[in-house]
Amino acid sequence: MTLAIETNGLTRRFGDFCAVAALDLRVGPGTFYGFLGPNGAGKSTTIKMLTGLLAPSSGSMRILGEDLADLDRAREVKRRVGVVPENLALFDNLTAREYLTFIGRMYLLPPATVRARCQELLVMMNLESEEKKLTVEFSHGMKKKLALAAALIPNPDLLFLDEPFEGVDAVASRVLKETLKRCVERGATVFLTSHVLEIVEKLCTAVGIIAQGRLVHQASMDEIRQHGSLEDLFLKAVGGDHVETQKLSWMED
Repeated sequence: MTLAIETNGLTRRFGDFCAVAALDLRVGPGTFYGFLGPNGAGKSTTIKMLTGLLAPSSGSMRILGEDLADLDRAREVKRRVGVVPENLALFDNLTAREYLTFIGRMYLLPPATVRARCQELLVMMNLESEEKKLTVEFSHGMKKKLALAAALIPNPDLLFLDEPFEGVDAVASRVLKETLKRCVERGATVFLTSHVLEIVEKLCTAVGIIAQGRLVHQASMDEIRQHGSLEDLFLKAVGGDHVETQKLSWMED
C-alpha cells in the first residue's frame, strides 16, 4: 500500500534549536489524521516541511508515494495537495471569486472547470452573497471558509489543515466538519492540527502526538478509545498530567 505521508528521521533545526527531531510518520490513504501537540511542539514546522514550504535539515519524506527531493516529481505531487496554512495566506484585495479563480489557474485547471468549481464552493461555503466584498473585509470565519475552498478547488488527494477551526463560529465549524468528512469518504487523506481535542476525537481515525519536536505517540482512534479518552492520553504523552494548576492568591478562602 502506498502511504499518503511517510517520513523517516525528518528533522528541522533553526540554529542550535531543534524544532522537529527524527520524525517518523506513517499515514495511510483515506485517513483522517489528527496531529496534536502543545504550543511550540513543532506541528506547524512539520506541515511546512511536508508541503514543501520549508526544507528539512535532515531525513526524508514521501508524499503520495513521491519523494519531494525530486523537484520535478514534487511539482506534480503539489497539484494533488490542498493546504490551509496557519496564516491563511489570502490576498486581501481580491474578492472570494477572484481569489478562487486565481488558485484554480495556479493549479492549471481548465477555465471552465475553475468557473464551475468556484460557483459550487462559494455556494457551499455560503459566500456567494459576498461577491463585492474584498477578503480584507471578511470576518475570521469567512476567511477560514475561503481558505478551505481554495484548498478544495483542485480536488486534492491530500489536505493539510493547520488549526482550521481556530476562531470559527459554530455555523462555520459545522460546514467545515461536514466538508472534511465528505473528502475522507471519497478517499482523500486529511492531515489536521488542532488544539480542540473534542473535534479531533469526533473526526479523526488516527492520531499522532508530538512534544518538544518528537513523536511521542501514534495510534488509531479505535486503539485510543480502548484505553480511555484522547484527552487523558494526550496529557500523559506530553507530561501534562503531572502539572499542578497554579492557584491565585485572591481566590483562596
